Amino acid sequence: MDRIIICLGRSANRRFRRKTRECEDPKLVTRYRVLINLDEGRSVADTALALQVAESTVRRVARRYRYEGEAGLVDHREDNGDRKVDEDYLAALHEVVEGSPEDFGWPRPTWTQELLVATLQKKTGTRISPGTMSRALKQINARRGRPKPTVACPWPKRRKNKRLAAIRQLLAELPPDEAAFYSDEVDIHLNPKIGLDWMVRGQQKEAPTPGKNEKRYLAGAENVRTRELTWVEGEKKNSQLFVLLLWELTQKYPEAKVIHVILDNYSIHHTEYVKQTLKTPQGQRIRLHFLPPYCPDHNKIERTWQDVHANVTRNHRCTSMGNLMKKLRNYLHRRNRQTASAQKTAHK
Repeated sequence: MDRIIICLGRSANRRFRRKTRECEDPKLVTRYRVLINLDEGRSVADTALALQVAESTVRRVARRYRYEGEAGLVDHREDNGDRKVDEDYLAALHEVVEGSPEDFGWPRPTWTQELLVATLQKKTGTRISPGTMSRALKQINARRGRPKPTVACPWPKRRKNKRLAAIRQLLAELPPDEAAFYSDEVDIHLNPKIGLDWMVRGQQKEAPTPGKNEKRYLAGAENVRTRELTWVEGEKKNSQLFVLLLWELTQKYPEAKVIHVILDNYSIHHTEYVKQTLKTPQGQRIRLHFLPPYCPDHNKIERTWQDVHANVTRNHRCTSMGNLMKKLRNYLHRRNRQTASAQKTAHK
């Protein structure tokens, strides 16, 4: 077996063991343990396996100890001068990654490590290798992900902000005898939504599709105070489905003098049928508050629908719409129970 002879002596062995307990540098601790293992007669391979390091690391530590003694265990990179990737560099990197290469004069729309190196060199005067850039990206918790397609709000910024501020003020000053809800509709398809999943190497999981798609629709309203979800189901996404949800809210919250519903500008929310419904005695308790166009991030029920897809519809294996809707109802009931439980715990 491949062995390297290291003779520390009893005194040095005890001292090195004490240093492994007292030292705060994990890499220096590993170097001490390499020498302890070799001193006790273990092979290079056994030492590397025990310490979860490469065999080349074991040989390098032994070689440095032979030539330089204990001083050779200290990380020599401290002699390299000031670190290139300091806090200022990482702050600049964070700012660059938040933008697009086109914002910095490059024709390419997506970042590569080499392009980041060149951009940061222009911005900071410091050039690093692509490998170091990879580590720097980890330090700022950057990740590769899919951009979210969005449509810009056509309203002027001032008008948009004024509407959003009015809704925030409404919720902040909501009287105890009134209720407010975020509302939206969601499509449920029998053909599964395909999404990312973990797979073992060489495997590609399959998501069987029934072939002929079926659809159902949910109209939901999430209570701003309790996050409880009220929903109705339908085979069509139309004004009747939306009005059915409004009636469900009036039945479920009879004590609320006013029911505020925050929603988007989808056409089914503006029909004559909806307007006539709001003129009825029950409908007069309802106030609709429309968000600016194309502002889904300000409708908090959207996150609930994302959870629905993640927990029920994405990559599902249901062969009938009945089974899929049963799973969906079970999930939503369970979610409401968990939300209510969390609310009680928070108020104790």
